[in-house]
Amino acid sequence: MRPYRVLLAEDQTIVRQGLKMMMEEAGTFRVVEEAADGREAVKAAHPHAVDLVVLDIRMPVMTGLEAARDILKNYPDLPVLMLTTFDDDEYALEALSYGAKGYMLKDADASRLLLAMTKAVEGGISLDEGVAGRIVPKLMGERPVRGPDENEIPLTKREVSIAALIGEGKSNQEIAAELFLSVGTVKNHISVILDKLELRDRTQLAIYALKNRLV
Repeated sequence: MRPYRVLLAEDQTIVRQGLKMMMEEAGTFRVVEEAADGREAVKAAHPHAVDLVVLDIRMPVMTGLEAARDILKNYPDLPVLMLTTFDDDEYALEALSYGAKGYMLKDADASRLLLAMTKAVEGGISLDEGVAGRIVPKLMGERPVRGPDENEIPLTKREVSIAALIGEGKSNQEIAAELFLSVGTVKNHISVILDKLELRDRTQLAIYALKNRLV
């Protein structure tokens, strides 16, 4: 199996080189595109060229959040992971609202970052533990956002189970293993769930699951 192709956007050259070395040492990832600002990242991000986009939040010309917004608007299925030194709830919430698959701090262990990258490629969602501990209660404290009928979630028991696991950040492979389903069946269920709830992607579904206390 070939390594996952990564677009790495970080404005500090020495930090970018260190991240690249760390990502490639494990052999699972290969940095094939590099960007020093958000605009360069938007130009380089294409699903035929990369499997994962890793964006620093604070960059010149265009921030990582702005780049994430534009990339996911054009390619909603292209996994985007935010990497930052800023332990900021609002940044994390904004990134998730655009469809980012994770928000990790640069001081995280290499193994934790690599796991977050792998989960992002496989469809899962990862949040730094400290950030997650603060924003999940915020999401759960908000007024539930439901489908057309707010008194009843329009999902089958199986679909509720899958939505709950997505809310926990599970990837398709992990959901399939836990529910004894094929990955293809899980993908089909997720498509149906998104259609029923009129949601754009699995990140919105994860937020929906938290707000509606499915997790």
